[in-house]
Amino acid sequence: MNDPQRVRGRTRGRRLMTAFCVMLLAALGMLVPGTANAATICNSQTGTSNGYYYSFWTAGSGSACMTFGSGGNYSTSWSNAGNFVAGEGWSTGSRRTVNYSGSFNPSGNGYLSLYGWTTNPLVEYYITDSWGSYRPTGTYKGTVTSDGGTYDIYETTRVNQPSIIGTATFNQYWAVRQSKRVGGSITTGNFFDAWASHGMNMGQFNYMILATEGYQSSGNSNITVDSSTGGGGGGGTAGELHAVGAGKCLDVPNSSTTLGVQTQIYTCWGGANQLWTKTSSGQLSVTMNGTTLCLDAYNKQTTPGTKVETWTCNGGTNQQWNVNSNGTITGVQSGLCLDVSGASTADGALVQLYTCSGASNQQWTLG
Repeated sequence: MNDPQRVRGRTRGRRLMTAFCVMLLAALGMLVPGTANAATICNSQTGTSNGYYYSFWTAGSGSACMTFGSGGNYSTSWSNAGNFVAGEGWSTGSRRTVNYSGSFNPSGNGYLSLYGWTTNPLVEYYITDSWGSYRPTGTYKGTVTSDGGTYDIYETTRVNQPSIIGTATFNQYWAVRQSKRVGGSITTGNFFDAWASHGMNMGQFNYMILATEGYQSSGNSNITVDSSTGGGGGGGTAGELHAVGAGKCLDVPNSSTTLGVQTQIYTCWGGANQLWTKTSSGQLSVTMNGTTLCLDAYNKQTTPGTKVETWTCNGGTNQQWNVNSNGTITGVQSGLCLDVSGASTADGALVQLYTCSGASNQQWTLG
């Protein structure tokens, strides 16, 4: 009982288990979703604020509140809180550069992390930039250097514990900065790739937030997530291109850099072959294995059913796209809509141009 490591490990497990409970409640619909209407909240809920997804959960003991500022700003204040987690970010995680700034002042145990989940496989992940009295650890896998710092990589396993899909056994992936900081950039793809190099593979992304967490402690934080990273409403200029009707992502099959490969939809997993950038010239580009290609209407055709492929970027009007406020993406040359063939929701369904109809298989969100 007097072994400090055992006591610390038990405390950490209990903290994480309570944190998992909120994820279970969210999955079961017991957190109240919506748009933040009040400047300050002190009860568990999720929703959006100024276009950013937010999650706030508290175990109820002590006090903890979250206050919304302008843009991607939030602040927290907690006193003798048993456990709480609060943050803003995105309803769907992805490869992106997250810029943030602010302050983090725990008195006791607390984390400041980019935090999220994936499914298939079920993974809980932390990119931890700062902490309080306890620095997280686990099975050591190596290091990754990113964004001006070196992070230690750890993996832990939770057995029959609550998660976003209910009680399950799943892995936790950690990247913990060797020296604390509050503010800077987090290039998520660097960490996803580093984890993958150790056999720690990601699944389909659920939410991702820049989170303040406190456990049996007091403190405060004030964090701003940079709106240039895209916000939570899908209106960004880079990220995964989500097919709304299917709940999948626009995908280059097998990360192929062969010219003329027709694009498809596939389960979102954060790979480079699903990360698209809307350029200032209206192109949608993707970079894989050092090769950048553009989304292209085959052979400059303008008829419904034209395949949408990847090709060398050349600035042609058949490679220029309008990302519209109504959720459609239309070809500048053809005026046709980016369309999932046959309104299919299956992995591997092909993407084409088709007459705009307003159907869900023509609805997309970027970021």
